[in-house]
Amino acid sequence: MSTISMIVWNDFLNDARVLKEAQTLQTAGHQVVVHALHAPGKTLQRETLESGVKVVRVARSPLWRFRKWRAYPDAAETAELAVANGAGSRRRLVGQLLSIFARTWAHIELTYQLVRSRPAVIHAHDVNVLPTAWLAARLSRVPLVYDAHEISTDREGYQAFRGLVGWIEKKLMPRAAGTITTTDARAKFFSRAYRIPRPVVLQNRPRLVETQGSNRIREELGLAESWPIVLYQGGLQPGRGLPRLVEAAASVQHAYFVFLGGGRQAAELHELVEKLDLGERVRFIPTVALSELLSYTASADIGVQPIENTCLNHFTTDSNKLFEYVIAGLPVVASRLPEISKVVRENDLGVLVAPGDTQALAGAIQSLVEDPEQRGYYREQATKAARSLNWEAQEQELTELYARILPESGAGMATR
Repeated sequence: MSTISMIVWNDFLNDARVLKEAQTLQTAGHQVVVHALHAPGKTLQRETLESGVKVVRVARSPLWRFRKWRAYPDAAETAELAVANGAGSRRRLVGQLLSIFARTWAHIELTYQLVRSRPAVIHAHDVNVLPTAWLAARLSRVPLVYDAHEISTDREGYQAFRGLVGWIEKKLMPRAAGTITTTDARAKFFSRAYRIPRPVVLQNRPRLVETQGSNRIREELGLAESWPIVLYQGGLQPGRGLPRLVEAAASVQHAYFVFLGGGRQAAELHELVEKLDLGERVRFIPTVALSELLSYTASADIGVQPIENTCLNHFTTDSNKLFEYVIAGLPVVASRLPEISKVVRENDLGVLVAPGDTQALAGAIQSLVEDPEQRGYYREQATKAARSLNWEAQEQELTELYARILPESGAGMATR
């Protein structure tokens, strides 16, 4: 049994993509170990999942053992809070230095744990762990697989680092034994930008499961009217059209709007809802466990994806939520961007609108709210599409990639 050591820069509690990849490779006969970040009081340092996948977590800071056994902000978060609260320059500098120290320590610890796992392959998930994975692969003398979830050279929140990110990927992607990404457009971008073979495309599709409509959201939020529920699920982050969705809600009659998830824009959205006096019709549910997510999704009536064309990463996305809406049987209202449009049009799943157009977004949602027959038609289309737009329909691409790589791995093999 070959050990495949994956590395992520998160706590690996709600990372659906990484979990599915790990499960697929575990089922294929490998031992998968996911190396992630530890949050005391929230995660276990070591655990074995029901699928047999092992998880090894390292703390974000070497000082965590001296704190009480509870969740706490790491040094990076402390620095961000200091800046946001207008702290003095000296305090900001100290916070930034602590952040650099803590992150460096965490990467060193992750490198050590990766090498210690005696892997046959090291699998890096996204660019923020690519250098660490590459170093560990060199030290272990095994192949590297790079899974680029995003185009981080042109991505919301990464503008200040785009030069560094591009340099890292240009140097290291050609050295990987295999590369993976999430859409055809992104595969084309990476192939051209770094002159590498076209990466394997694994879309962010959920597993195929049977879903049944329920009243979970309606009952949990105490929604009194029988109006349709318009659902946005996912991170509440800038560039995803969420303030625009709240503004659209103000002009859509006889519908509830529910935001399911958390993120940096949560406070801004709450304030906007209060300002527009929409508290009765626009509601929020915090992030839920992956195992519970689909039951929430299936209890809505319309799924929305109003992402805006603010960067190349958004322009080339198709997103988890689009496929989650499909599996749950929801009609969709989504931005008319290339990869999203391809999925919606080919399967006739709902209505496409110009990104950034509040009036068009509100009009499309209102049309579905007022037309239960049309919603029923799109629901049938989603049910049909779910038979092909699922994880199981594409996971063979992953096992075939590893079948090509693993015969080349062995003791004494160095990465290129």
